[in-house]
Amino acid sequence: MKSIIIICFVWMGWVPRGACQALTQPIGARYLGLGTYSTRFVDVYATRNNPAALAQLTQTAVALYAERRFLQDDLNLYTGSLGMPVGNGAFALHGSYFGFNLQNQTQLQLAYGRKLGTKVDVGAAFDYRGLNQASIYGNTRVLTGSVGLMLHLSPKISAGLYAYNPIRAAWSKSEQQERLPSRYTLGMGYDASEKFFMSAELEHEEGANLNVNAGFQYRLLPQFFVRAGIATLTTNYFVGIGMELSGFRLDVATSYHPQLGLSPGLLLLTNFGKKTTPTP
Repeated sequence: MKSIIIICFVWMGWVPRGACQALTQPIGARYLGLGTYSTRFVDVYATRNNPAALAQLTQTAVALYAERRFLQDDLNLYTGSLGMPVGNGAFALHGSYFGFNLQNQTQLQLAYGRKLGTKVDVGAAFDYRGLNQASIYGNTRVLTGSVGLMLHLSPKISAGLYAYNPIRAAWSKSEQQERLPSRYTLGMGYDASEKFFMSAELEHEEGANLNVNAGFQYRLLPQFFVRAGIATLTTNYFVGIGMELSGFRLDVATSYHPQLGLSPGLLLLTNFGKKTTPTP
């Protein structure tokens, strides 16, 4: 019975109006995107939250992430990212799949970020989204995009603005015009030291209340770090530990929802190639 309730609860957010939150903001996104507002801890996954953060990417990187939402077999999320520095910026390709064969969402995103001087980074992304609900809505596709801005206020403090789907793209051209909800974020991060970083952001999605995401990262040892934080709108907590060794990084993380339970995730990330030093 519990499984049925959980699946119904999540599927309610899968109608076209709510589809954006279900996929582009996976349960583990708070953990994965924590380094978005950092120049020291940014990685290819953090650039999913704001394409302008790609300007800080210094090595080609590949990342894979898998998450079992609420420990349910039919609510698996699989994502992958590839980032590559080019000149004074970087390109990234992100992909996601959430669900199972009868009901699922897919996303493919091409993003680019670059520096504008030493204090400002800008970025933009194009998203191709797919929704398959064979028993309800059938198959539908939509193309949308996002834009981002990062400001480096000091060597230790960065702030960012991000707008997802500002054009309010629709899933279909029917009279109902079911649209993807637009989402806007304003965030700031503080690189306190080589060991400690923290960030917080305000997030507003169309049709939802204001959400606050906050978290921190602390490096226990050169090879180990911990992350933890909270998303206030859903009272969703996350915690995880990461290990870095010879260019590889392995993270084991989980988030907890008071009513729905745990959503464990596993991340594998690797950086390779020569480090670049972008020229403003």
